[in-house]
Amino acid sequence: MKRAHIIYSGHVQGIGFRYAAQDIAMRVGLKGWVKNLEDGRVEIVAEGKEEDIKGFLDKISKGHLGHYIIDTELSWEKPAKEFDNFDIRF
Repeated sequence: MKRAHIIYSGHVQGIGFRYAAQDIAMRVGLKGWVKNLEDGRVEIVAEGKEEDIKGFLDKISKGHLGHYIIDTELSWEKPAKEFDNFDIRF
């Protein structure tokens, strides 16, 4: 089990990014959350199997969302196992 902390920058707000990320995360079995930041970036915390997280990141970067991303900050952390599902936070 792994935990990824991801911050995407670019034109990532106002395009359904959070909802698409939530859909992808739930389809690959991840738990965590996604939210918009005040500075225009999107932040994600995702927990699950490393290969599932990598698949999630790949689907985001190579799918339609990837066209809106300019930069990705990724850090790996110890999982906290604190999530029951994958939520959109406001």
